[in-house]
Amino acid sequence: MAIEWRILGRAGADNALHVVVDTGQARESLLFDCGERCLDELRPAAVQAVAHLCFSHFHMDHVAGFDGFFRLNYNRPEVPVGVWGPPGTIEVMGHRFAGFVWNLHRDQSGEWIVREIGREEIGTARFLTSEAFAPARRLPDRPREGSVVHRTRDWHLEARLLPHGSIPSVAYRVVESPRRNIDPLALRRYDYLPGAWLQEVADDTTSDAELVEVGGRSLRVGELRRELVVTSPGDSIAWLTDFLVEPGSEEWDGLVAWLAGTGTLVCECQYRSADAALAAANAHMTADLVGRLAAEAGVDRLVLQHLSRRYGAEEWLGMLGEATAFFPKTILPPEWNLGA
Repeated sequence: MAIEWRILGRAGADNALHVVVDTGQARESLLFDCGERCLDELRPAAVQAVAHLCFSHFHMDHVAGFDGFFRLNYNRPEVPVGVWGPPGTIEVMGHRFAGFVWNLHRDQSGEWIVREIGREEIGTARFLTSEAFAPARRLPDRPREGSVVHRTRDWHLEARLLPHGSIPSVAYRVVESPRRNIDPLALRRYDYLPGAWLQEVADDTTSDAELVEVGGRSLRVGELRRELVVTSPGDSIAWLTDFLVEPGSEEWDGLVAWLAGTGTLVCECQYRSADAALAAANAHMTADLVGRLAAEAGVDRLVLQHLSRRYGAEEWLGMLGEATAFFPKTILPPEWNLGA
């Protein structure tokens, strides 16, 4: 399994995050935010493969590219388009769908499942292309299961509401399921000959009570797992944008705990440390705060995005230095070619 990722958009412009979870048997795609011209960097087939479009919030620099996404996916057959966002997402998306004239839609496929993430519950509505996306077919709300909002066998999606002035901004985290591998040293230690039986041991769907033949002996899968299987955490990536939390606050401590051990943290870095007053007035983070957040959370890597266009390349590199002072494993997206 692996998580592939790419920052879309340029420095000082709208940004988005494209993630592909490669399970070995399938590739599942997610898109976090959809700013202006961000989709220019993806092939149409890649846009059409996005299973989950996850909005942090609906300020225009995070949604201005949605029409291009909608054009390629409005009547996608067989696989529904999943949309996630903060409270109010169902109403916002209903207005977006209604912003077009529909008269050739009745025999077309297409289903959109729109979910809005509250602090306690998740609201859901279905929109069908054949109905011109109206009405919104509301489904029963379901309670939140901690931070997890969507789960598959191979990975899950987490969400956390962060403050962005008077509105919430949704932070997301994609986490692979723990990896289970056969320890070759244990195979030799127990003198087991490799064979097809190892697939049964590694397969999560096989019961511990099942018997397999190993070297002429019938052994239980559960016993073999205890002897041979090594479990390690899967990879993870988080998307945080348009928010402000202060060190020492309850919100800060909760965010640090939630991000603990994340593989890659992709985080907004709107302002220089010297512009902290401006950052506070606009409910954004400064470079030093972002570096400190990554350090306290113990992430593996910090990637800066959503840099203010008020600065130029030299100042952006200076912001990288400010974050790196707190967290050395900080980078700018390689695609930006800023010379660092």
